[in-house]
Amino acid sequence: MEKKRSLDDLRLRIDELDVEIVGLINERAQCAKEIGELKRSKGAGAFSPARERAVYERVLALNKGPLSAESIKAIYREIMSGSLALERCPRVAYLGPVGTFTHKAARSKFGSSVEYYPEPSVKDVFLEVSRGHSDYGVVPIENSTEGGVNQTIDCFYETQLKVCSEIYVAVHHNLMTGGKREDIEVIYSHPQVFGQCREYIGANFPRVPLVECSSTTAAAERASKESGAAAIASDTAADIYGLPIHERAIEDNPDNVTRFFVVSRQPAPRTGNDKTSLMFSIKDAPGVLHELLKTFSDLGINLTRIESRPSKKRAWDYYFFIDLVGHSDDEAVGRALDVLAGSTRHMEVLGSYPAAEHVPMPEHTAREE
Repeated sequence: MEKKRSLDDLRLRIDELDVEIVGLINERAQCAKEIGELKRSKGAGAFSPARERAVYERVLALNKGPLSAESIKAIYREIMSGSLALERCPRVAYLGPVGTFTHKAARSKFGSSVEYYPEPSVKDVFLEVSRGHSDYGVVPIENSTEGGVNQTIDCFYETQLKVCSEIYVAVHHNLMTGGKREDIEVIYSHPQVFGQCREYIGANFPRVPLVECSSTTAAAERASKESGAAAIASDTAADIYGLPIHERAIEDNPDNVTRFFVVSRQPAPRTGNDKTSLMFSIKDAPGVLHELLKTFSDLGINLTRIESRPSKKRAWDYYFFIDLVGHSDDEAVGRALDVLAGSTRHMEVLGSYPAAEHVPMPEHTAREE
């Protein structure tokens, strides 16, 4: 019968393993550093969505436990974040301020070792990346409850940035105030959040004024300074401004997810499991849109999203924004894009990028006083 190891024996073994682990991590980092030098010589960016995906898939396949897949992925996220910083610390702009869900999405993608720059608007994120002040930008593109984020869609009309990655984040909203719940006289939050909590607000605060803010974090900051004020925001915002949470997870849809885009000046290579986003405006003729959409069907291409936005150039002129399964370098997708290019007034591929897995839904926290 194998002798059971003592506490001292186990701790000694951990110390020995730590020596090996630190050595191996630094050996890996040295390889990453040399890769960064090769990338710079070729003018390539430090962050590679395709390589990131491949690393995650490989290490998760190697994992036999007892650590969960989520724990292994979190560890490797920070290892790769530190390696990115060695190659050349990327600058990541995001819709701020600190503590927003966009900030959370950015950190889930790039880890804690890169430089983050909060921006006051989606347009400012696009401008910072377009001007080369930041390498990447993280912006919300759609919510599972409220649909597309129009500010982001509109910004694609005005820049040449490309989508290089996507992120899904589970979004839970909380009611917070420094006073008593019954003393709430005004509620601050972002307009999208009010939409995502419409039923809860109507049932609990039907006569309380709702004041829109640029972000949930800004709402929490404002509520922290006013008597009788509350905010609907994340638990991170509550921590930042010291606001007690009175009710958690008040969103109407418990499976509330926001999708984010990572934008950059460089496109992402094909991985074999990709999505493509594009926009186009059609010629003013009967049946044109039907024929264009039929092109995708005839070529066996799955469209996962389509919506329209005013072009803002003339009345009743629209752009269509489409997501499809596949990469622009795929044969079928390339053929469809050729048809669109010849049959539309304007067509632009916004980017092809690795398809992200939808975020798993955690167990929901019960609402509490």
